[in-house]
Amino acid sequence: MCGIVGFTGQLAAAPILLDGLAHLEYRGYDSAGIAVCNELTGKTEVVKAKGRLKILSEKTDEGRAVPGCCGVGHTRWATHGEPSEVNAHPHYSRDRGVVAVHNGIIENYQELREKLQKDGYSFVSQTDTEVAVNMLDYYYRESNGNALEAISRTMLRVRGSYALGVLFADRPGVIYAVRKDSPLIVGRNADGCFIASDVPAILGYTRDITYIGNLEIAELRPDGVRYFNIDKEEIEKPVVHIDWDAQAAEKGGYEHFMIKEIHEQPRAVLDTLGAYIKDGAIDLSCVGLTDEELRALDRVVIIACGSAYHVGVAAKYVLEELAGIPVEVDLASEFRYRNPILSANSLVVVISQSGETADSLAALRLAKERGVRTLGIINVVGSSIAREADSVLYTLAGPEIAVATTKAYSTQLIAIYLLSLHLARARGALGEERLAALIAELESLPGKIERVLGDKERIQWFASKFAGARDIFFIGRGLDYAISIEGSLKMKEISYIHSEAYAAGELKHGTISLVEDGTLVVGVLTQPGLYEKMVSNMVEVKSRGAYLMGLTNDGNYSVEDTANFTVYVPKTEPCFATSLAVIPLQLMAYYTSVAKGLDVDKPRNLAKSVTVE
Repeated sequence: MCGIVGFTGQLAAAPILLDGLAHLEYRGYDSAGIAVCNELTGKTEVVKAKGRLKILSEKTDEGRAVPGCCGVGHTRWATHGEPSEVNAHPHYSRDRGVVAVHNGIIENYQELREKLQKDGYSFVSQTDTEVAVNMLDYYYRESNGNALEAISRTMLRVRGSYALGVLFADRPGVIYAVRKDSPLIVGRNADGCFIASDVPAILGYTRDITYIGNLEIAELRPDGVRYFNIDKEEIEKPVVHIDWDAQAAEKGGYEHFMIKEIHEQPRAVLDTLGAYIKDGAIDLSCVGLTDEELRALDRVVIIACGSAYHVGVAAKYVLEELAGIPVEVDLASEFRYRNPILSANSLVVVISQSGETADSLAALRLAKERGVRTLGIINVVGSSIAREADSVLYTLAGPEIAVATTKAYSTQLIAIYLLSLHLARARGALGEERLAALIAELESLPGKIERVLGDKERIQWFASKFAGARDIFFIGRGLDYAISIEGSLKMKEISYIHSEAYAAGELKHGTISLVEDGTLVVGVLTQPGLYEKMVSNMVEVKSRGAYLMGLTNDGNYSVEDTANFTVYVPKTEPCFATSLAVIPLQLMAYYTSVAKGLDVDKPRNLAKSVTVE
């Protein structure tokens, strides 16, 4: 959530800032602004706009009206103060001596605000960011213009999370980038140096980036970058080469990023499988979990948020079935605020697309404090969770731009399947013949996903029929319940239709009272052992007036005796069914949103990467 871009170099900064911010629109925002230092006048011009980035672009004539070769830009998602020009970033000190953009939350901003007011500072916005800017100004003056000293002292004083891009008026051409618990990267090419909160912002300019670490500072000049720790000691940082190019973050002829990414799932799944299956055998040697360590485990604890949590729910069924090991699944935001009981022989698995999810990162750190081994299932190389976890199993989804995740979710499922089979082999839970058959079935999934996508026109027709629905319920048992909660989330987050998922066996415990004439109920039936029970549950809701959609495997044609509309997916190993059954639900949510004329890729009030609590 929120986006930061900065540039200093030989080119006009404003057009670069606007272009970078445009590539971060998927993160969610309600206002935008840029600040550019004019080398001729020595002044920093700040331009802000409420609403979409195009308003800011028009205000600045696509950046041409704001001269200067050094600046920072920001797209804001409101936390402190309503969306407005006054609350939009960049914020600046009273004489514009310090200008900054900020992602994150300053938790003690009220305390600092009161201290600064006593020292004669006044405030025009409701934001915590303006407090941070004035703290920088206060310490800059106290240190007689020592930027590193001012930044270091501010870092020690503020509590919370932050990624800051800072300009000092008397240091033209210099940007300071500062980070604690909120992502920030640095890039460089022949024209200058860049900062950004995510890779797509600068991918059109460079694919060689450096991740700023926690409590680190970067000093960017047109000709290079220096890095410092909080003690102002200069440090060396490695450069990471990003393999996917700028085209991967473009729509490529699709109407929306979401439908593009839905269609990219076969390739993303194939790439992730290909990275870890060699000659018909699973090879996780790069992950760093030995067979001895796996055999010693007595429990797996999975921690995640949102759709990644739904992967965790599916993972519980798969790991317990295949590897025979107890599994707990926790919401990261709940895990960190209780006193979790973690044995020394537990493995804590943290799942996150971005590797920067604030609650998941905090949960990871809590597990490490308890001395428990940690594994990150992450899509972004070099992200915070990837760096801090003991081991990392990377998914190869490539850049995911739409707020509603699709291909990242699918590759996370693949990572779970691979981990389950690897763990099962190490613990002797599966015979060689059975293991080989399961691996072969895994390798068939990309082709089967392609077949499901071929049925999209029927799903589009059905979605348009129910675009005006008030409530939609998803029901399933076992793994089908895990599929249902993801399908329900997809529907509510991009179509704004109230939807809920229920374990079908719980219907008679109150839920069935919500079913009225014409209510759409989606029943998921991919688990052979639970098929008949699910049909009975669907009959129950149909007798209360529900309109039924069935989602089941090829061959289960008897479901049409109960369902009003049925979608079929290819047969697969029941443990892997989520990978196929989720595709129609993604398509259904997408086409419902399109039928309603909504902004599919940027749903209201949501952000792609939740980097604050």
